[in-house]
Amino acid sequence: MSEMNNEFEQLLEETSLVTIHNGEVVEGTVISVKEDEIVLNIGYKADGIITRNEYSNQSGIDLREAVKEGDKMSAKVLKVNDGEGQVLLTYKRLAMEKSNERIREAFENKEVLKATVSTVLTGGLSVIVDETKVFIPASLVSDTYEKDLSKYAGQEIEFVISEFNPKKRRIIGDRKQLLVAEKKKLQEELFSRIHVGDTVEGVVKNLTDFGAFIDLGGADGLLHISEMSWGRVENPKKVFSVGDKTKVLIKDIKEDKIALSLKFEDQNPWLNADGKYSVGSVVSGKVARMADFGAFIELEPGVDALLHVSQISKEHVDKPSDVLKVGQEIEAKVVDFNSEDHKISLSIKALMNDSQAEEEKEEVVPEEPAE
Repeated sequence: MSEMNNEFEQLLEETSLVTIHNGEVVEGTVISVKEDEIVLNIGYKADGIITRNEYSNQSGIDLREAVKEGDKMSAKVLKVNDGEGQVLLTYKRLAMEKSNERIREAFENKEVLKATVSTVLTGGLSVIVDETKVFIPASLVSDTYEKDLSKYAGQEIEFVISEFNPKKRRIIGDRKQLLVAEKKKLQEELFSRIHVGDTVEGVVKNLTDFGAFIDLGGADGLLHISEMSWGRVENPKKVFSVGDKTKVLIKDIKEDKIALSLKFEDQNPWLNADGKYSVGSVVSGKVARMADFGAFIELEPGVDALLHVSQISKEHVDKPSDVLKVGQEIEAKVVDFNSEDHKISLSIKALMNDSQAEEEKEEVVPEEPAE
């Protein structure tokens, strides 16, 4: 009689347990968490096991921190019997199915997604949305060419899904079009508020031999080397560094091109030049450059004067470089001043003649008065 009771109780227990199949979604309670697996009570005659690999695609996860005993979880049955009498479950594949649906909706609605870069690859970036891997090719990471993508490691970025084919495991993200759209918006806002003659602030973005490109917050403007100072600039890199903030004058706007200048009119050295360099005054300056017909003397930054070859000396001079050197300090007399054309002519010879005349005047001895 007792044997019959035991058999009945065993049969009753077995019939009260759920029946499960491969691919089925089951609910369970966490009864144990180990370093590399989670054990679930799923109401079946055997416990369900979720290994670390079947919990998440993200590496380095500590299962003991991810879940706790008593937590409720849903999982998908991989194998009813893993060979050791346990039910092999997967949490990540169920999460992937849900995230695939989420990504499909984002793809159809052109929704902007946000995720952290999990891996930097040779050809692009890999991000994980829930448990679905999204690949962003290098060509779609930025709107400009970037040789080194390592700076994106661990960075949270925004993107849209440009291609969705989960069957082929091809889910492509695109960050570039967001950047292009944002820049276009900023560009339109910038051009709507700036005008020729405005003073704006920008950041030096790039330097070349011929000038500097200034980021104005929506578009770049070119500050040509000739517009960097009223004086002469030999190399933009001696004036600026990438990242410098500077206030610039908008000199011209043509379609999407902006020409900039640092030649503010109130700082124009020619405004007071007529008082400093009037005809007959003696000035000093530095030889800035030379030509066959004469030497250009920098009187101050932005104000150059011509010392013609015929005015260098009382003696004949074939070419300026025979007697002068670039950087040499000289003293000369202003013999002509043209304010309208910004031209000044100098003469060392005239200064020498003045000096000689003065010496001759001093040498004249007055006659004694007759008695």
